[in-house]
Amino acid sequence: MKIIEELLQDVSLPRLVKVRQKFDAPEVPDVAAAVHETIREAGVLSRISHGDRVAIAVGSRGVADIPILTREVVNAVKSAGGQPFIVPAMGSHGGATAEGQIDVLKQLGVTEATVGAPILSSMEVVEVGRLANGLPVYIDKHAYGADKVIVINRIKPHTAFRGPVESGLMKMITIGLGKQKGAEAAHAYSFKYMAEHVLAMAKITMSKVPIIFGLGTIENAYDRPAKIVAVPAEKIEEVEPQLLIEAKALMPRILFDPIDVLVVNEIGKDISGDGMDPNITGRYATPYASGGPDVTRIVVIGLTVKTHGNANGIGLADITTRKAFEAIQWEKGYANALTSTVVNTVKLPMFLETEELAVKAAVKTCNAFDLTKVRLVWIRNTLELKEIWISESLLEEARQRKDVEILTEPASVDFSVWPE
Repeated sequence: MKIIEELLQDVSLPRLVKVRQKFDAPEVPDVAAAVHETIREAGVLSRISHGDRVAIAVGSRGVADIPILTREVVNAVKSAGGQPFIVPAMGSHGGATAEGQIDVLKQLGVTEATVGAPILSSMEVVEVGRLANGLPVYIDKHAYGADKVIVINRIKPHTAFRGPVESGLMKMITIGLGKQKGAEAAHAYSFKYMAEHVLAMAKITMSKVPIIFGLGTIENAYDRPAKIVAVPAEKIEEVEPQLLIEAKALMPRILFDPIDVLVVNEIGKDISGDGMDPNITGRYATPYASGGPDVTRIVVIGLTVKTHGNANGIGLADITTRKAFEAIQWEKGYANALTSTVVNTVKLPMFLETEELAVKAAVKTCNAFDLTKVRLVWIRNTLELKEIWISESLLEEARQRKDVEILTEPASVDFSVWPE
């Protein structure tokens, strides 16, 4: 790597300034109370008969307060005389194994001890119908055998397609509860048709399976619950598109655009299905979604601990580090790619020996007219955007914004630690 060091030795890195981005951020003050209040308002507990076995579907995303949401749904079911159990509803995640999906839930804080209900995990599914084009519709065998089913999920923009419903309750019903085979079927014709397939498949499932309601959450820009809504099954198709509009309005973003170099300290499946949310980075795996800043080069420094080596999304970066490369467990990301049919997310970008070389390589190749004034933004991950670092060249722009607060004086990057 001596030649690489020589090629990059004259590249100067900008001094960085820590800033605080300010967003409109309503927040639910008492999550547990809000769950019971919305369930009561929706009047859905009367759908549970005494002794009913009730499957509660919980996914793999880092939904804010998911242990509390799950625990309180369990408690509500018990109060109605039902016998609740948890079903992992996460498509092919967790390495597409029953044990792996239990582990994903554990990492999210959802265990039998924390939520008060057993977890029944299996990759076995039951076919409940077919679309007109022949695609099969599946559901988890434990959920299919239940007397009633409830789904819990966050509603937000998807990372690879656009439609009236994206990531939320109907996608949970179609792909999450469909396990690996259901996810594979929904993705078979690419994300070009995902919007219509999610809707059509969910409607078939809801006509064949006793889903009684969905508990949907919307999160604010700081990854906290802004709204919690219990939606009766027959109203999900009508209500979810409205919730998606609200979710999009509350999403955080990077308030600087364009960006020559975006440095992302960590990516992982616990952050986004694509490791780093394309809605934030502006870098998408498919042509069927768009939005976000105009970014020339993306550097990924490493993987989150909770992603357990799943580096799905690393292929959306231009440059990464040897540290990230050596942490990758390839089969996990490959399972996602083979299921979704999107393979560029698991391609390996250029990886360099050190973080400093990786960032220097991004600066050198970003094609800015003046590399001494490179527009560089450094974030921890795409969920945590309250406090970020910007290059000194963006300082004047930051001073002009009422939604940005400057926290530090410009300082050189200390690569021995996250720069804070």
